[in-house]
Amino acid sequence: MKPLRIGNFSGFYGDRSDALREMLTGGEVDVLTGDYLAELTMLILARDRLKDPSAGYARTFPRQLEDCLGLAHERGVRIVTNAGGLDPAGLAGEIRRLADRLGIPVRVAHVEGDDLTAAHPGTLAAHAYLGGFGIAECLRAGADVVVTGRVTDAALVTGPAAAHFGWRPDDHDRLAGAVVAGHVLECGTQATGGNYAFFAEGDVRRPGFPLAEIHADGSSVITKHPGTGGFVEVGTVTAQLLYETGGARYAGPDATARLDTVRLAQEGPDRVRIEGVRGEAPPPTLKVGLNRLGGFRNEVVFVLTGLGIEAKAALVREQLADALAKSPPREVRWELVRTDRADADTEETASALLRLVVRDPDQRVVGRALSGAAVELALASYPGFHVLAPPGKGAPYGVFEEAYVPHVGAAHVAVLHDGRRIPVPPPQETRPLAAVPDPPLPEPLPPGPVRRAPLGLVVGARSGDKGGNANVGVWARSEDAWRWLAHTLTADTFRRLIPESRDLPVTRHLLPNLRAVNFVAEGILGAGVAAQARFDPQAKALGEWLRSRHLDIPEALL
Repeated sequence: MKPLRIGNFSGFYGDRSDALREMLTGGEVDVLTGDYLAELTMLILARDRLKDPSAGYARTFPRQLEDCLGLAHERGVRIVTNAGGLDPAGLAGEIRRLADRLGIPVRVAHVEGDDLTAAHPGTLAAHAYLGGFGIAECLRAGADVVVTGRVTDAALVTGPAAAHFGWRPDDHDRLAGAVVAGHVLECGTQATGGNYAFFAEGDVRRPGFPLAEIHADGSSVITKHPGTGGFVEVGTVTAQLLYETGGARYAGPDATARLDTVRLAQEGPDRVRIEGVRGEAPPPTLKVGLNRLGGFRNEVVFVLTGLGIEAKAALVREQLADALAKSPPREVRWELVRTDRADADTEETASALLRLVVRDPDQRVVGRALSGAAVELALASYPGFHVLAPPGKGAPYGVFEEAYVPHVGAAHVAVLHDGRRIPVPPPQETRPLAAVPDPPLPEPLPPGPVRRAPLGLVVGARSGDKGGNANVGVWARSEDAWRWLAHTLTADTFRRLIPESRDLPVTRHLLPNLRAVNFVAEGILGAGVAAQARFDPQAKALGEWLRSRHLDIPEALL
């Protein structure tokens, strides 16, 4: 049976607007998927909806579609997207009006049932992560465009694959293969050289978007359209497989994919085969993402230039102590970032940054009183006083939390293009999640000379966020490097190299098939990205920081 070619044209809300046309014109494709949603995006859409009840979906998608809907219809390419956000029915209606205006006879369906906000008082948005079988129902009924709200990212691929190949909910191995392919595609160009540790090995100035050739047995080949930028190799696919994952079991509402069974092989230029994926029944519950307002936040960044950086920082802290004491914010955080260099030849490189962040449920506490106190120092503090930007009145920040409900707790419904509503039944078989025992370690490398050097000379890494936790996936590019990595980079070593994780639970997962270790640092991101609790609130560069740390590395690997 001919493989199903599923491409991606969006990895986030704000991705390249011309990617949809590029994917439609660049080569053969059957289905195009657009992923617009993330934890932070749901909060952004919820806040937008407070101002405008019709603003619950990704406004950029209809503009992309206006340019390309006719082209997709001519080529018989179906489009599946979660751009519906908080209002998939509203977006489906807008697309129908667009199609009528353009005179293009397309059938538009949508999926709903993820919105559980009413059941979680105090939240701005509470949405269950649905699977792909609602999408499959829409496609089987002939939909040309399917709009969803909060489904798992991989559901954008499992749904079309299940519809095309006739998979049943108990086809766990096949579904797990599609889950893995969907996870590779979901972040767009991250699979084709974007954000890649070894980016210098190819031309990644404008990476092409990825596509998966999915076979009836669930195996796939990750590739891209010919002539597009970037590159697809085992490393780029490995990096994306490790992104925002944890242990060997990668759970989803359609199936739990066993990442420890994934086998990758370079099949040819820009072609990586994924096979061997084993699947298990999904967990008995659905994840629900809860977004709420956490309070108000304000920030001032003082620029400290030249000599006496520490003394200048101490003076500012002392001068603001009275203002902070009069009405103490619930949280006060000072951070001195030593970006300065001695005898620098530019003012920027002679300067350090002192960052003050305050949070409180009351906007007045973090607002103008604090801002005024900081501004009043302009002529009365350290020499060279200035700030990066004037402090404001305080802005709201969000908090992301997870909850879990039984599958029956979300009324998963496919709303077909003709208005019929098809309930999607919950899975008949489920399996509670449990940790997979660590596999045996490989044989260690024989003793030999070592050299102090950056870890990133021999391994790649990719990191990301899941609520308040961060994951860092680290993989080796050779068998010898894997043997060294597995014995050297333990959870204790990770804590030593990443000091802010020192007092946190850090779990290491071994994935020998990928020659990888995956770390999960619990609580390192506080209340999640919307709370902006750290310099890099989504842990995007945490892996690169780890790669920059120095270890004693065998000279044979360098």
